[in-house]
Amino acid sequence: MPKSKPVVIVAGVALAATLLGVVSYATTKPSSPSGSSVAEVSADPSAGVYPELEAYARRDAKDGLALGRADAPVVLIEYADFKCGYCGKFARDTEPALVKKYVDAGTLRIEWRNFPIFGEESEAAARASWAAGRQGRFWEFHKAAYAPGAKEKGFGEERLTALAKEAGVADLARFARDADSAAAREAVTRDQEQGYALGATSTPSFLVNGRPIAGAQPMETFTDAIEAAAGAAKAAGSRAAGPGADGESAGAAR
Repeated sequence: MPKSKPVVIVAGVALAATLLGVVSYATTKPSSPSGSSVAEVSADPSAGVYPELEAYARRDAKDGLALGRADAPVVLIEYADFKCGYCGKFARDTEPALVKKYVDAGTLRIEWRNFPIFGEESEAAARASWAAGRQGRFWEFHKAAYAPGAKEKGFGEERLTALAKEAGVADLARFARDADSAAAREAVTRDQEQGYALGATSTPSFLVNGRPIAGAQPMETFTDAIEAAAGAAKAAGSRAAGPGADGESAGAAR
């Protein structure tokens, strides 16, 4: 897909955009345990999944704003803003558990998309996170920026430099140049355009192998979606390999 222009929204994408738009109010508050979610998983692992959206995963092994194997069977794409309180809630309460359970096991890859919607400081924080990623410290910056009370301190220039230092960014002069560069602005704009093309208007919003999830949903919503996606990927792999893929014909690799 084009990197600097909104993607063409085909029928499946348009439907997903409608779903995210309908529940956009929920992306700034978590659903109650009894509330419905765009990502409700039925017995059919393909229900609520839009294959067109799977192409949004970049799977770039050099992506500094991603965690996990580039060839992981499941990709969770997160559209978020550093000034978003519920993005912080997800980052602190849910994401570490997903990393431990799925990323470390090679099942899940998490790809971050900067989706700043709260003004100038959001934009500055997004560019700063990208700049930290240029030195391999995006996730450390992410952790520092989402620490309890961090967003209340704002994301002015001095504060962003302090966060970069806390994150272990080695070359702060380069960090400042990168954060103020045209390349940083282009990278953030590309992420924004992708999010808007999906119909996301609030944060956080997610895709799990083409399944939209709106809001800081309970842990179970993400685990159910990831398990369903992993199962579907395994089944697809078995079909592609043909009869005996899981049996004796696969034994030659042993």
